[in-house]
Amino acid sequence: MKAVLAYSGGLDTSIIIPWLIEHYHCEVIAVCVDLGSVKDPQRLHQRALQAGATKLYIVDARQEFVKDYLFPLVRAGARYEGQYLLGTAIARPLQASHQVRIALEEGADSLVHGCTGKGNDQIRFEMAYRVLAPHLQPIAPWREWNIGSRQEALAYAEKHKVALEGLSQEHIYSRDRNIWHTSHEGGVIEDITQAAPESIYQRTATLQDTPDDTELVEISWEQGMPTALNGSTLAPLEIILQLNQVAARHGIGRADVVESRITGMKSRGLYETPGGTLLYRALLELESLTLSRELRSTKMLLADKYAELIYSGRWFSQLREAIDAFMLHVAQRLCGRVQLALYKGNISIGRRQADYSLYSRYLSSFDTSYNHQDASGFIKLYGLQNDILKTDQRNQEAGQPEESGYSQKVYTAKNRRQHD
Repeated sequence: MKAVLAYSGGLDTSIIIPWLIEHYHCEVIAVCVDLGSVKDPQRLHQRALQAGATKLYIVDARQEFVKDYLFPLVRAGARYEGQYLLGTAIARPLQASHQVRIALEEGADSLVHGCTGKGNDQIRFEMAYRVLAPHLQPIAPWREWNIGSRQEALAYAEKHKVALEGLSQEHIYSRDRNIWHTSHEGGVIEDITQAAPESIYQRTATLQDTPDDTELVEISWEQGMPTALNGSTLAPLEIILQLNQVAARHGIGRADVVESRITGMKSRGLYETPGGTLLYRALLELESLTLSRELRSTKMLLADKYAELIYSGRWFSQLREAIDAFMLHVAQRLCGRVQLALYKGNISIGRRQADYSLYSRYLSSFDTSYNHQDASGFIKLYGLQNDILKTDQRNQEAGQPEESGYSQKVYTAKNRRQHD
């Protein structure tokens, strides 16, 4: 038997290797899809082989991640429950797709992940497996073994001589990191009555350590995709990396969220998404200039559904593809430049300029010559339905027949004019 494991080098996936060998008597091939978390490939390779894997594939998918996953996410404006910018959820379908690709190339029998039975990621991985390789057996050790806590997992690692630098019994937060975000769960974070300790955050500066001067950054857009910073055209990955740096030093991008997991329970997570926070804010401003009220409100409704699909592991779905087609059409008007001013964790808006702006200073100005009496007729028509409903309601309360209501009076008066 040959099993292909989605491998990060962390606690869970490291102990899964000897566990699989012990319980499934199989060859284990590890696959690490690098989305910005691999700092020392050689050390990661040594750790995987030392734990018992026969091979480790490291796939650099950072460019693909930004271009084909993150930028469409930004274009849609998707936020799960209004706060979470989906940094972990959006990564899983890409990681699963490369894991499946290698499993098929290796002639493997099963696909393995290190997700717990309580979380969302087990669903995200296995939903992708079902679409991409339904004939391969999924294995989820956390749903099979008798290891019930991170403390027990550490003890298992020590027993099997699995090296885990940087983890201890005192600091055992569950973290996920990629070029888009860093998430933190577990430990003292689970106590929602307490503020999160500042020491947990790894990516963004505390407000006390941020610069005392405002910093300006201008983001240029073409069809809903960022293309340049401060006038310099950059590759997608470089845009994310530079925005991460500038936002992080100003303490921007933190979110302390109690969210609804797919499995039904509530959980608390701390998220740091510095560059992404700037992109979302800038595109929101561009939308305010270029999209009509009806189109913008529809886009917001579909953005919520898009976020829900990603969060619940349905990236590979017809509905997600259809929403992307809608977002691509809308984005044809999202071209322009937005300047942001960053200071002490806050984002202010500087210049805005859109190639297809619907804003007219002439029409909106108080100084423009305008016949204010024209508004009277508009308001009467705008409120006509409410007038009809209220009049009929009063007549019904007075015991009068329905035909004596406002709508019947209007109809009768119309007929009288026709006969006259």
